[in-house]
Amino acid sequence: MDENIETRIRTDSLRLVEQLNAAWNNHDLETALSLMTEDCLFENTSPAPDGELSSGKTAVRACWEPIFQTSGMRFETEEIVACDDRVTACWRYSWINSDGTEGHVRGIDLFKIRDGLIAEKLSYVKG
Repeated sequence: MDENIETRIRTDSLRLVEQLNAAWNNHDLETALSLMTEDCLFENTSPAPDGELSSGKTAVRACWEPIFQTSGMRFETEEIVACDDRVTACWRYSWINSDGTEGHVRGIDLFKIRDGLIAEKLSYVKG
């Protein structure tokens, strides 16, 4: 593959995942879903140990709606790397507990890009 094409694919893939992260931090579920393929897969970090797999936008919406309503929900990207149609992002997810204290976990997402949209978002968490 031509080096310029490879660079463009990596850049486009990174940009797409960054747009998804911005939509999450803006609690903008509609924009987040618009960046996903119709047959997208989302593997949640819970329930332990394997998480739940949601397939298709309707199922992903149902899974994400409560997350998007979480008080103080915020993702901070610690590191992001792209290789062709794959993106790996290390992150910190924070929220506000009912007593006003902050909670957080750290984890990683593995993305697969197809036709300019996110086809897979597989999430894993520490602890």
